[in-house]
Amino acid sequence: MSEKTEEEKVDDDEDSQDEDDRSPGVDQAIGCYHASVQELIVIDDLLSALIGIEGRYISINIVHGKEDSFTFQVDASMDLALQESAKRVFPLCESYLLISQFVESRSEFKSGLVNHAFAAALRALLLDYQAMVAQLEHQFRLGRLSIQGLWFYCQPMMGSMQALSIVTKMVSSNNFVGSAVLNLLHSQAKAMAGDQVVRSLLEKMTQSASSAYLCILERWVYEGVIDDHHGEFFIAENKSLKKESLTQDYDAKYWRQRYSLKNDIPSFLANAAETILITGKYLNVMRECGHNIQVPMSENSKLNSFGSNHHYLECIKAAYDFASGELLNLIKDKYDLMGKLQSIKHYLLLDQGDFLVHFMDIARDELAKRSDEISVEKLQSLLDLALRSTAAAADPCNEDLTCCVERTTLLTRLSTLKDLEISPTVSQHIDLDEPLNITGLETFSLSYKVQWPLSLVISRKALTKYQLIFRFLFHCKHVNRQLCAAWQIHQGVRALDMQGTAISVSSLLCRSMLKFINSLLHYLTFEVLEPNWHVMQNKLQTARSIDEVIQYHDFFLDKCLRECLLLSPVLLKKVEKLKSICQQYAAATQWLITSAIDMGNNKGSAKVIESTLKFEREFSAELKKLGPILSSSAQAEPYLTHLAQLILGVGRDR
Repeated sequence: MSEKTEEEKVDDDEDSQDEDDRSPGVDQAIGCYHASVQELIVIDDLLSALIGIEGRYISINIVHGKEDSFTFQVDASMDLALQESAKRVFPLCESYLLISQFVESRSEFKSGLVNHAFAAALRALLLDYQAMVAQLEHQFRLGRLSIQGLWFYCQPMMGSMQALSIVTKMVSSNNFVGSAVLNLLHSQAKAMAGDQVVRSLLEKMTQSASSAYLCILERWVYEGVIDDHHGEFFIAENKSLKKESLTQDYDAKYWRQRYSLKNDIPSFLANAAETILITGKYLNVMRECGHNIQVPMSENSKLNSFGSNHHYLECIKAAYDFASGELLNLIKDKYDLMGKLQSIKHYLLLDQGDFLVHFMDIARDELAKRSDEISVEKLQSLLDLALRSTAAAADPCNEDLTCCVERTTLLTRLSTLKDLEISPTVSQHIDLDEPLNITGLETFSLSYKVQWPLSLVISRKALTKYQLIFRFLFHCKHVNRQLCAAWQIHQGVRALDMQGTAISVSSLLCRSMLKFINSLLHYLTFEVLEPNWHVMQNKLQTARSIDEVIQYHDFFLDKCLRECLLLSPVLLKKVEKLKSICQQYAAATQWLITSAIDMGNNKGSAKVIESTLKFEREFSAELKKLGPILSSSAQAEPYLTHLAQLILGVGRDR
């Protein structure tokens, strides 16, 4: 009964708008009042609705199943003109409710720093909005505010509040965090090009929301540290990948995957994302080396905001230039990259052959064994002895050289490396069956110990490519030594002057085989490795970043692999076949010469000649098959032209 008495007092006193008079449960319809009284009641209710509070004749309801949607209902008996006026203000009331709800929900810890900063900027905006509503209420208490006046004051805020409410709804419904929030704000601001006020507000909100994000960015590009507890930054860190993996992992995942770009990149940083990623990676490498360094900072270089002047991009570029230069100098000077590469060239590309000759002499018996019977420890001790006994002893890096024995042939090993651009004809035309007895001469290889940070450049993959070239060269050298030994045997019996006998036939064949293997070694060494090495060396001198160094070095290795025929299985198989015939002939030479001398001009010497001619026929047949393949391949691969001329020259001499 007391509640009714209060409402009757309001009926009697039309000007009284005390807060105690508002009550959601009223018995009397607003239509019972005069239009002027209704206007006062509606203004009072609208002022409450503007800050999310229900009035006596205006109710606020959440749409069932939609927490981000509200409906506003007015008393049906209200004057129609007042109803229309009230409905025009309702979108502003709904925008306030949506923004207020967003601020509450996104202030939680789990929402992330960008949402926290965005919510804080919205909270400050809502405080200004509430102050404006308080001023309108004051005017209303003084009797200076009409329904048209209320609409007049509300109208300028409608666009801004509605634009912000749309953003908050999209962020909430899609559960956006970090970069996604910034991109949404940025795109919405650009979409409002026709409304300067709304655009300016959205740009201000973007700046506020990005402040925390820019702090994360600043630490990354200036210190190489990811200070991102909520996973919002567009660079991901894979802590499971360690720098030590570079010496074992063929795919070298560390450099590419330890730090990587996510899909969500702020649009204003999209063009600089790769530069940002690389800058932090460079700083990280230096920190991992114990070389603590920080990009010099000044008040001008702080990444406090981004704008149309693109000053932040200039700061990022300056940080990249500094980090790149420092790391390059560190690797070139302190860790002597060029000295290490030169050492690898001496040993794995056989640039200095004296140690290899000595090693092949003292390790001949061990290398002649089957690969599974070889003692790697014994080979290592023999290698150390060869290094100490030759000019290689002066090389301070020779202690990093180790030996290893593979379990497969060169062709089979090449076929297992899927990332190499091997000719597709391999699967259709090349038989990769392993020989029954492969010795250490076919499977021996050298390896090299590479420490961090040089392992960035000389990774496991790079070393594997060096080893493939070494195995091919090493076996060619072995075949050459075998043929030279056979030639010396022939020279030893020249005094017998058996013109037209088996010795003369064998001597001609031996000379042709030597010319073939020497032509091949000349091509590999002077037409492929040396020129490409000098090109790479010159490029490394002008490289501006470690990524360029890696790129030039990888390009050198890939080019050498291709031009050394290792990526052309059809050609390689033919060359291997020719080498195999040369080996078999060299092994049989001692018997052939001895038999020829013992038999003299007797009929038995015909058997020796026949054996020699058999080798000659096989060699000539394979050489003839190789010639057309080389000639046709040289049209597509110009680097093969010289090799084709050398090999075909051997055939013409015959």
